[in-house]
Amino acid sequence: MKVANGYEYTAIMEKIAPKKLAMQGDPIGLQVGDLSKKVRKIMFTLDVLEEVVDEAIEKKVDLIIAHHPFLYRPTQHIDTTTKQGKMIKKLIKHDITVFAAHTNLDIAQGGVNDILADLLQLQDTTMIEETYTEPYCKIAVYVPENELETVRLALVNNGAGQIGTNYTECTFHTTGIGSFKPGADANPTIGKKEELTSIPEVKIEAIFPQYLTETITKAVKIAHPYEEPAIDVYTLETQTYKEGLGRVGTLPKKIGMVSFIDKLKTAFAIENVRFVGDLKTTVKKVAIIGGDGNKFIHQAKATGADVFITGDVYYHTAHDLLAINLPTIDAGHNIEKVMKGYLKNTIEEQAKILDYEAEFIVSEVNTDPFQFC
Repeated sequence: MKVANGYEYTAIMEKIAPKKLAMQGDPIGLQVGDLSKKVRKIMFTLDVLEEVVDEAIEKKVDLIIAHHPFLYRPTQHIDTTTKQGKMIKKLIKHDITVFAAHTNLDIAQGGVNDILADLLQLQDTTMIEETYTEPYCKIAVYVPENELETVRLALVNNGAGQIGTNYTECTFHTTGIGSFKPGADANPTIGKKEELTSIPEVKIEAIFPQYLTETITKAVKIAHPYEEPAIDVYTLETQTYKEGLGRVGTLPKKIGMVSFIDKLKTAFAIENVRFVGDLKTTVKKVAIIGGDGNKFIHQAKATGADVFITGDVYYHTAHDLLAINLPTIDAGHNIEKVMKGYLKNTIEEQAKILDYEAEFIVSEVNTDPFQFC
């Protein structure tokens, strides 16, 4: 097994939550440290506080992957007598690297908002606000019949073949005869040098978002038996890959608001919420943004949702919510802690595939600043 460095783990993060999905101005990525350092233990946390750093020191962590960037505003100087300065000093002294995936992890498929929607058992989910678009591409690969499954897995395991939210591993196969003549310096898998060879082949096709082009073509070249595989990639004019903030979906059946709030508290493992609106209403369609959704109340209203769930609802925003008649649950920003277990499991699984040797842990520090008395 291999002890990978920080760059190799952030490459996995780039597949999970591509940086380009982040909202403008979001200071994601490396916060402190050296990504070239070998990583033997990774800890996942929602927030990076001094208590979390102390936990990382005690547990001999090499890399912290956080959701919230702790260097959110430009730092003019580092005063080591301040809380933040002490924390940075500790991180540097103990050679701990910190990496953050914030709005890109909120927006990404399978990310924070999808996890929250899944915990509420929402069905047929779509985004609240479209934030990113790019074209789809199609790849066509010509492969010997007996190697079809190997190449197919290389495609679908690296992001190709998803159509909509409910269909995965979508490919199309056509059969034919492939002909080629290896040169004098070639090392052909099939056939002889400088002799024309014709064999039955299968063309396998699949679509994928443009940003996965390099990942998918590289995976196919590794899996393909030929020295020089024939691969076509072209842009599709009729299909667009879209990502966006928040999720809206429907419950399996309509329930009362009070019952829904109880269901939410159980699903998110929280004891209290704040509510704006009429508790006598019923709920079928639900909109959710895990963090600060104050700027998106009109977009949430436009979805036709019966209730909007978010965190950090401002006082005057609550008045606006009453004015537009959008019942809203302020479940607290801390519900985004669900990302810790998700990232741990996802990166640990990818590390096993890549044969990386490391330990993966979740921070046990409660970073919620609020207490209910």
